[in-house]
Amino acid sequence: MKAAIYGQFYHANSGIYIEELLNVLDSENIEIAIEENFLRLIDENNEIKKNFQHFKTFKELDNSYDIFISVGGDGTILQSINFVRDLDIPIMGINTGRLGFLATVHKEEIRATISRLLKEEYKISERSLLCIMTDPEVEELHGNNFALNEIAVSRKNSTSMITIDTWLDDEPLTSYWADGLIVSTPTGSTGYSLSCGGPVITPATKALVITPIAPHNLNARPLVIKDNTRIRLRVSGRADDYLVSMDSRLATLKNNTTVTIKKAPFKIKIVEFTSDTFLKTLRKKLLWGEDKRN
Repeated sequence: MKAAIYGQFYHANSGIYIEELLNVLDSENIEIAIEENFLRLIDENNEIKKNFQHFKTFKELDNSYDIFISVGGDGTILQSINFVRDLDIPIMGINTGRLGFLATVHKEEIRATISRLLKEEYKISERSLLCIMTDPEVEELHGNNFALNEIAVSRKNSTSMITIDTWLDDEPLTSYWADGLIVSTPTGSTGYSLSCGGPVITPATKALVITPIAPHNLNARPLVIKDNTRIRLRVSGRADDYLVSMDSRLATLKNNTTVTIKKAPFKIKIVEFTSDTFLKTLRKKLLWGEDKRN
């Protein structure tokens, strides 16, 4: 087995868990490559006693990897898709922060989890992504125009609302007058969209959600649509430009740029163990509070 390891940040007191992960993988003769910047963070924090410099590092991946291990939280997994892209490499998230919907492996259970991984005691949850295209084209979106959670347009450097003319498969829907508009996947339905009043959608549902951000037209409500719908947006406002976000990545677009959003032609695979399903996480995080364990 060949494993890639990535972390976006180095959380306080996470050194013991990173060291345990590396030791367990090493003891199982798993070929390991650590993302270059993450290895630098590990070295800078100087918490790990063993020298892991014999491991390979990577900036980019190829399809020779069997597993991608994300160390952090859900945000780290969102960044992980920039490495995995369409390579079909399953992602396993080890959570070193708070309870997450994607990074569900508890940091205290690393050894047992790796054992279950090697025994293939898990299932794969396939997650749809969104991709964005613009007219005219925007250079900073080339090759990095997809999102696992959501794509959103929002006002920039202004207190004034923006107008978002919206079409579904070339049929006019409405003009939203709001701070912005979110187009969310089922995976992203528990994130930004939820905080703006959108519904929770289970990951396998073939749907997208359009959720306005602080709309002025109070009859505007979140809308659930088929996931093969092509969404076209045109934004205008008092400012000359506005923001578009793809998960945590931002770009600035000029007013009246036409934005087209649709389902990406590939999916991301998330490793899911039977003890950490989406519904179990939902019960803990949303219905009964984060601290409930049953």
